[in-house]
Amino acid sequence: MSDLEDARRIRIGQTWLELVLGDITQQDADAIVNAANSSLLGGGGVDGAIHRAAGPQLLEETRKLGGCPTGEARITRGYNLKARYVIHAVGPVYQPGSPRNQALLASAYRSSLELAVQYGLRSLAFPSISTGAYGYPLEEAAPVALQTVCDFIAAPTSLEWVRFVLFNALALAVYTQALQMILRRQRADSEPA
Repeated sequence: MSDLEDARRIRIGQTWLELVLGDITQQDADAIVNAANSSLLGGGGVDGAIHRAAGPQLLEETRKLGGCPTGEARITRGYNLKARYVIHAVGPVYQPGSPRNQALLASAYRSSLELAVQYGLRSLAFPSISTGAYGYPLEEAAPVALQTVCDFIAAPTSLEWVRFVLFNALALAVYTQALQMILRRQRADSEPA
C-alpha cells in the first residue's frame, strides 16, 4: 500500500475511516447518506442520483416524513440500492461569511452518525454534503466533515467503517489533504511539551 493509500484509510478508535473515489449509489454499506434538500423529495446531484437508483418507493417514503430541517437527518429504507438504508442529511446552503455554515454542516454529519448508531449500523458511506448545488467550498467543507466524523468515532460505536465517497479526483485530493492536516494536528497535540 502506498503512503497516499495509507493516508486515505485510517483507524480511529474501533472504526476505519476511508476516503474513496466513486459513486455513492453503488456502495455496499448498511446505509448511505443522501445530501438531501429540506423537502426530502429528491433534487439534483447526489440527491437525484440516490432517488433514481433507489426507485419510486423512496419518494413514497420520504413524502411521509414531512421534510427535515437544515442540520438534521432522517432515515428511510434503501429499496433498490445495495445499502439497506438511506440517511437523508440536510446541509446548509453556503452563505459567505456566515458563522452558521460550519455549525449546520457539522450538525448534518453528526445527526447522520447518531442515526446510524441508533439503528445499530456497522457501515456508513457519506458524500461531500453541501458542496454541490449548495455552494459550500470543498476546502472549507472537508475539514468540518472529517473533524466531525473523527470526533464522533473516537468513542466506541457500532460503526466498523465510515467511508467518504467522493465524486471526482479534486474532491478526493481536498479531503485527503484535510485528513492529513487533522492527523498532524492530533499528533502534535498528543506529543509531550
